[in-house]
Amino acid sequence: MTSEATDRRTPGREVATMTIIDPPIQKTSTVETALLAARTRIEVKREELTEAEQRRSDLAVVLRAEFKGSRTYINGSIAHRDALNPLSDVDLGVVVPDPEGKYGPGKKGPSELQERAANAIQQLRSKYPDLRVEYKGRKRSILVRFGDPVTPGQPDFTADVIVAIDNPTGAGLYIPSYDRWDRSHPEKHTELVQQANAATKKSFSQGTRLMKHWNRKHDRPICSWNIKALALAVILRPISMTDYIRTWLDYAIDELDKGETQDPACVAGPIKMNKTKTEVLQYLRDGRDIFKRALQLEAEGYPILALNELAKFFRDEEVMPRPNQDDVRAMEAQRIKSMNFGAPASAATSASTTSLGERINTRSWSC
Repeated sequence: MTSEATDRRTPGREVATMTIIDPPIQKTSTVETALLAARTRIEVKREELTEAEQRRSDLAVVLRAEFKGSRTYINGSIAHRDALNPLSDVDLGVVVPDPEGKYGPGKKGPSELQERAANAIQQLRSKYPDLRVEYKGRKRSILVRFGDPVTPGQPDFTADVIVAIDNPTGAGLYIPSYDRWDRSHPEKHTELVQQANAATKKSFSQGTRLMKHWNRKHDRPICSWNIKALALAVILRPISMTDYIRTWLDYAIDELDKGETQDPACVAGPIKMNKTKTEVLQYLRDGRDIFKRALQLEAEGYPILALNELAKFFRDEEVMPRPNQDDVRAMEAQRIKSMNFGAPASAATSASTTSLGERINTRSWSC
C-alpha cells in the first residue's frame, strides 16, 4: 500500500511529493509462535507477583525500622521481571548506615548486623505464624521461610535478605561472605536490567525467562545472573524470541569459551559457572545444535519436525509439548523422500543476523 504526502502549507506553490511505502507484514513463524506460547506458560500470575511483592515490602518495613537511616533495594527475578512459574522466592537488600566506619574489610564482619536483621524479621510472625529465619553458617543471605507458598501446590515461599553497607571508597556495596565482606553492586545490576527491559520493550525479560527455563531443565550449568549478564551485552533492542535465543546462545558460547563472565557493574569478581567450563559449553553447544536444527527444518518447510526439535530443546512437555509422533514420522519420511530426489534444502538464517537479516550489535564491558 502506498500514499502520497504533499506539503500544503503554501497554496498554489509547487512542492515535492514523497511516496510512503508501508513495510511488509511479517508473518509469525511456527517456531516463534511456539516460543511465545511457551513464554506465556512459564509466566507468573499477576496475583502471585502481588503477594510476593507484599511480603518483600513487609520485610523492608521492619528492616528500615531496625536500622534507622537505612535504605532497601530490590534485586533478583521479581525485580528484574523475569520470574518463572512456580514462584519460589524473592530478594531484598538493606544497606545499613555505618557513620563511624565500624564495619567492612579489616574491621567488623557482618554477623552482628545479620543477627539484628534476623531478630527484626521475627516480628512478622504476627502476620506469618509459620515464619522461620536462618542466618548462621550461611554465606551471604538471611533465609526467610514463610511456611506459606505463594504458588499453590508448592512447599513454601522464601526470601533471601542481604545486609549490606556502602563502600566508602568505591562504587557499590560490601555484602556478606560468611564472616567477611565482598564487593558487589546489586543496585546497579537492577538498574541495568530495568534499562534493558525498557530499551527492548520487554523482550529482554521475556527471552531471559525462556533461557532461564532451559537452564533449569538442563541441570543449571550457569546461574540466572550469568544468563542476564551475557544478555546485557547483546540484547540491545526489541527482538523476537527466536532471535533472542539464537543470538544469546551464539554469544554465550563465544564468551564463556574465553572465560568467566565479567560483572556488568565492574565491581564484583567474575561470575562463576556451576559446572566445569567444558561441561557448560557442551550443554550450550548441544542446545544450539538442536535449536538451529529446528530453524533449519522450518526453513525447509517441515514445521512439525521443527516443533519436535523445540520439544527436545526445552525438555519439558508442559511448556513445549511434543507434536503427535505419528505426524512427526510421516513428515520425516516425506523429508527423506524429498532429499532422495535431490531437492536442495533452503539455508537457515545466519546466526549473526536476525530473522529479518539485520546484524546483531553487541556491547563491550570495559572494567
